[in-house]
Amino acid sequence: MPDFAVHTADRIRAAVDLADLVEPVADAFTAYSTTEGARAPVMVLPVALGGDAHIKAAHLPGSRHFLVKVANWFPGNRARGLPEGGGFVALFDASTGAVAAVLEDEHHLSDLRTAAAGAVCARALSRPDATRATVLGTGRQAGLQARALTLVRPIRELHVWGRDHRRATALADRLATELPHVDVVAAADPERAVRRSDIVVTATASPTPVLFGSWLRPGQHVTALGADDPDKRELDAACLRRATRVIVDSRELALCHGDLHAAVADGEITADRVDGEIGEVLADRVPGRRAPDDITVAKLIGIGPQDLAAAETALARLRQR
Repeated sequence: MPDFAVHTADRIRAAVDLADLVEPVADAFTAYSTTEGARAPVMVLPVALGGDAHIKAAHLPGSRHFLVKVANWFPGNRARGLPEGGGFVALFDASTGAVAAVLEDEHHLSDLRTAAAGAVCARALSRPDATRATVLGTGRQAGLQARALTLVRPIRELHVWGRDHRRATALADRLATELPHVDVVAAADPERAVRRSDIVVTATASPTPVLFGSWLRPGQHVTALGADDPDKRELDAACLRRATRVIVDSRELALCHGDLHAAVADGEITADRVDGEIGEVLADRVPGRRAPDDITVAKLIGIGPQDLAAAETALARLRQR
C-alpha cells in the first residue's frame, strides 16, 4: 500500500462544491501574478478520435505543495454512455518531493476550478448591477458557469445557446430547476441573446468563433474559457479589438493557446492587446473595469495554480470529513 492517501471521485464530489473554490482560486490568481518564481507549465497532448490530455503543473514559492495534473477530455464518450472527462491530480510535498496525495477526481476539480475562475472574473470585471447573462455552450462547464455567475452577481435572466438546440433546451431546463430565482431560456438566436446581456460566457470547444464583436455593446463583460489549446477559437478579432480591457489568466499561455494566439498568428491584433492578468487586477497592480461603459474581456486558458488551490482545498476538506 502507498504511504499517501488516494481519494476517489465520489469522495471528492461529496467534499467539494463550486462555492468552496471561488476564494481559493482568486488567491491563486493573485499569487501566480505577484509571486517571484511562480511556475505553471502546460502541455496539451492530442489523442486520436478527438480526445486530448492536458498536463498542467504548478509551483508557487512558499506553498506547502506542488502539483501535477492530468486531465483527459474525450467528447466522443458521450455517445458511448461514458464520462467525457477523466484523469487525476497528484500533490507533492514542496520540501521533499514526496507524494502527499493523489486525487482521482475524474475531471471534477478541473470543472469546478474553471467555473470558480469564471466567478472571480465576473466579480472583478463585470458591472455590479449585471442581471442578464448569456452562456454559449451546452456542456457541463456551461452549466457550472451559469451557477458561478449567480454566486457573484444578481442574475435574474439567463440565456443558454448551443448549436444543438435540443441540448440547449435540456440544459436550460436543468438550470431552471437548480436556479429557481432565475428566468432561464434556451436561445434560438445567439446574437439577440448576447445583445440583451450584461455578461456573456463562452464555454465551447469550437475551432471557429461563436461570439462576434459586432454583437457587443458598451458595458458588457465577456469571459471566454473554452478555447484552451492552439486549435480552438471562440472570439473573432473584432471582440478583442472592441474590448476596452483584455485580461488573461497568464500572458504567456494566452499567447500560445486559444483566441489571442489565433488572432495574433493571423495578424489581426498584436500581443500588446493584452492589458494584464486577472491576478494583477485582483492585486490592484493593473486596472480592470474603469468605467460603466467599458467592454471587458477575460480570456482564460486555465493555469496550474488554480488546480493547486482546488486540490489543497479538497485535501483539507477530505481530511476534515
